Amino acid sequence: MSICISADKILYNFLASKSDVETSFNRVPDQAVKCGFGMQGVCCRLCSNGPCRITPKSPRGVCGATPDTMVARNFLRAVAAGAACYLHIVENAAVSLGEIGRGNSDLPLKGVSLLNELAGRLGTTGSTEEEKAVNLSNMVLADLYRPRSEKMRLVKKLAYGPRYEKWAGLGILPGGAKSEVFDALVKSGTNLSSDPADMLLHSLRLGIATGLYGLAMTNRINDIIWGEPEIRLAKAGFGVVDPDYINIMVTGHQQSLIGILQDTLSSPAAESIAEASGAKGFKIVGSTCVGQDMQLRGAHCGDVFAGHTGNNFTSEALIATGAIDLVVSEFNCTLPGIETVCDQMHVPQFCLDDVSKKQNAEYLPFNLKDRHIIAGKIIGAGAESYAARRKKIAIDVPVHGYDDVLTGLSEKTLKNFLGGSYKPLIDLIVAGKIKGIAAVVGCSNLAAGGHDVFTVGMTRELIKRDIIILSAGCTSGALENVGLMSPSAAEQAGPNLKEICRQMGIPPVLNFGPCLAIGRLEETAADIAAELGVDLPQLPLVLSAPQWLEEQALADGAFGLALGLSLHLAIPPFITGSETVTRVLTADLEQLTGGRVIVDGDIISTVNQLEAVINAKRSGLGL
Repeated sequence: MSICISADKILYNFLASKSDVETSFNRVPDQAVKCGFGMQGVCCRLCSNGPCRITPKSPRGVCGATPDTMVARNFLRAVAAGAACYLHIVENAAVSLGEIGRGNSDLPLKGVSLLNELAGRLGTTGSTEEEKAVNLSNMVLADLYRPRSEKMRLVKKLAYGPRYEKWAGLGILPGGAKSEVFDALVKSGTNLSSDPADMLLHSLRLGIATGLYGLAMTNRINDIIWGEPEIRLAKAGFGVVDPDYINIMVTGHQQSLIGILQDTLSSPAAESIAEASGAKGFKIVGSTCVGQDMQLRGAHCGDVFAGHTGNNFTSEALIATGAIDLVVSEFNCTLPGIETVCDQMHVPQFCLDDVSKKQNAEYLPFNLKDRHIIAGKIIGAGAESYAARRKKIAIDVPVHGYDDVLTGLSEKTLKNFLGGSYKPLIDLIVAGKIKGIAAVVGCSNLAAGGHDVFTVGMTRELIKRDIIILSAGCTSGALENVGLMSPSAAEQAGPNLKEICRQMGIPPVLNFGPCLAIGRLEETAADIAAELGVDLPQLPLVLSAPQWLEEQALADGAFGLALGLSLHLAIPPFITGSETVTRVLTADLEQLTGGRVIVDGDIISTVNQLEAVINAKRSGLGL
């Protein structure tokens, strides 16, 4: 059976050995022929006159829409959908924080110092920590729910000062976040806006709302509830799975939901239930971004968290090992393909959020007040599944992953590691020991050369050129599973970066965790820029989402462009059918925000371009 290749050779060989299990890797060959109109973004099916497509003989849709209008509408809709996903996450996190503050849950707040710090920064009042939590929750929710005519009030306090002034000057400060999404859908509807420039500016507003709220604010709230990251070494890969335990695989992005399992699964009552079913206990097995989020805060998760296994396209393979007894999902990156593998392996599924409801999953509506009831049902189902299925399913967990992945990096822990200031890093950049920084972020796809092939190949080439990597998203899952986030990876770096990594005992690729941590990378960059007294576009910093997958990645990208960063993609975001949209995003935008899109599907050519951008920024700073 023909399957898609992977940069992770052990994973590839495991999947190749499973001829009786169909995964996304098996379906790639049958989907190899792509729709040319869809790839260019010049297919429109908004009304019954269509679907219309642009050809040399038909340069307009029936309504008269040009390729510029079609492409811009499709792009805006995609960014709006991605922004909506992230805003859903921060909304749920803020609601949970408010419920804890009101005493509607027995969960303690593990990040009280951050709560007090953030309250001071945002002007949140409250005589107690609980009042501050409630008021912070209310402030965030109020901004999300404002009409579009009212600018969100926390933006100025959350954004890097020079960027805020730039956005204000361009007129792209976002109004109420959910209203911005709503009006983006209206604007891109049938026979409404036909102005591509206006739609692209609207995309930038959505990007700002996504970055400051859906990314950065979600991280802060989760840090307050579940504890701030701490740098440590951790196990990663399928090797974290112990078949002697009841293994609950979690998928999604919302630790604010999954976190309710942590203490309950390690309770004496849960241990007794596990022992009665013949298991040593319960383990949470991280998959996709929520696993990376728990890995990031592993110091607060206790022994119940087994570790992180990999990114979105490893999830089907993980179930195919037979060692997973239950799947609990709460958001996207939960592939539809897991349904058939779960059925084949007799693995039941639960869903905590109906936005990720799977056809054969039982829906447990999340309510923080009922967390013990929800956790109790999951415990019971996991024990029942273990007792029943382990008698008829063969367990086959490959030797896979690394035991010394450096994790827990954040905007705070990296700074603390460097002595409380980014000056040591800046000094290394000034001296040329580190040429610059590349943020390698986002998804994994199976299209850019195969599973993680471009991501891993590009990263290896960048570190050879003494460019340090900061990673967040499914790229992190890929890079840790091939050893690039272990200290021994220093040997793969260029001579200067290798020396630094050896001295510090760190890898050349630093693991910031899930895609939400793209917000942490922005804060890190802002802190470095502030120490230098420059704006973000002046930094010797590039951004690459080489194997972007979905609409959330496009919302992330819109944030990166609003920040003024050069953004590389290995595959174009369905815009090439419009000369105007392509020109704006790849060239003209640089004169507005400082950012632009670089599309390049060749690893060496890409690295040459990214290195050239870094060198140009160095020259601009007189380095």
